[in-house]
Amino acid sequence: MRGNMNNTDMLILFLITLFAAIFFTWYVKRILLKARIADNPIVSEHRHKSGTPTMGGIAFLFTISLVIALYYQNTPILIVSFIMLAGGIVGLVDDLIGLKVKEIQKIVVNTSNETITLGRLDVEPNEEVRVATPKAKAEVDGLLKEGKVEVIGEVPIKTEPEELEKIICQIVLGIFLGLTGAVTTLGGFTLGWMAIPVVVIAILGCINSVNLIDGMDGLAAGIVGIASIFCCVYGYLFGPATIIPPFSILAALCLGFLVFNKYPASIFMGDTGSFVLGTGYAAAVLVCDIPYFGVLALGVPIISVVVSLLHRAHIIKLPVEPLHHTLNHYGMSETKIVLSYWGATLLLCIIGILAKMYVF
Repeated sequence: MRGNMNNTDMLILFLITLFAAIFFTWYVKRILLKARIADNPIVSEHRHKSGTPTMGGIAFLFTISLVIALYYQNTPILIVSFIMLAGGIVGLVDDLIGLKVKEIQKIVVNTSNETITLGRLDVEPNEEVRVATPKAKAEVDGLLKEGKVEVIGEVPIKTEPEELEKIICQIVLGIFLGLTGAVTTLGGFTLGWMAIPVVVIAILGCINSVNLIDGMDGLAAGIVGIASIFCCVYGYLFGPATIIPPFSILAALCLGFLVFNKYPASIFMGDTGSFVLGTGYAAAVLVCDIPYFGVLALGVPIISVVVSLLHRAHIIKLPVEPLHHTLNHYGMSETKIVLSYWGATLLLCIIGILAKMYVF
C-alpha cells in the first residue's frame, strides 16, 4: 500500500487523526496546566492571556506518531508525517529553551500631552509601549525623569536560540525531506540537483510564515486548516487522489486543535505546533507537487512575513510586529482580525480553484 487509498480509507484517516488530535490536545493541556507551563504574552493587548498553557503542539507529535504507526506502509503519508515529527522536535527544543527568562522589559505609557519618540516608535498620549530595543532602553530613563512616561508594568522576555542556529535547524529539516527522494519535480519542472535547495527554501519559508502568524487564538490553526482542506478539494477535483491524504492529516490536526484553541483559547500550540504545521504543509505541497495552489492558499501568512521584513528593513514602521498585532494595537478586535484572516485565506483558495477550472 504505497499511496493508493479509496474515499472510505481517506475518510477513516481523517477521522482517526481528528479524534486523536482532540484527545491528545485535551490530555496535553491537563499535563501542561499541572506543570504550570504557561504563556506570558509580551504584547500589552494580550497580557490577560497570561497563564494559558503553551507547547500544545506536543499533542500533534502524539497524533502524528499514531498516524505513522497505522500508515507506515503508505509512502506519501509516511514521508510527510516523518518530516512533521522532525519539525515538531525542532520547535519543541525552541519552546524548552524559551522556558528560561532572558530579561525583564518595562512597559511604559506616555503621560504627556504630546507625541514622544521612544526608540523607533512615535508614542501618542496615553499609548502603552514595551521598552524593547537598546535605543529605547537608553532613552526611557530620561523620559521618566522628565515625567513624560510612567512605568505601568513589566514583562518577562523568553530566551531564544540565535537566528543562525534556528535557520540551520530548519535547513536540516529541508535536507531530510530532500534526501527521501520524494521531491523530483515541481510545478512542471524536473528539479535534478536543485531538489534539495528548492526543498530547503520552501521549508524555511513555510515554517517562518506559520510561526509568525501564530499570535492570536485560532489564527495559525485556522489558516493552515482552511488551506489544507482546499488542497484536499484541489486533489479531489483535479487529481491525483494521492494529494488528499497528507493534507487531510494536516486539516484534521488543525480542526482537532481548534476545539481548544479557538477564541477564547484554553491552550496555545507554541513553536512545537507551528513548526509541525509549517513543516508539514511545505512537505505536503512539495510531495504532492502543487506549488502554485499551495503557495496561493498560504498567501495570508506569506504577506504577513513580507510586511514584517519591510518593517525590519526600516522601509515601513509598525508600532507592534507582526501585522495582526498592529491591527489589534489600533483597536481592531482579536476575533475580527482572526475572522478577516480566515476569510482572506478562504477567498484566495476559492480564487485558486476557479482559476484552475476556467483559466489554466
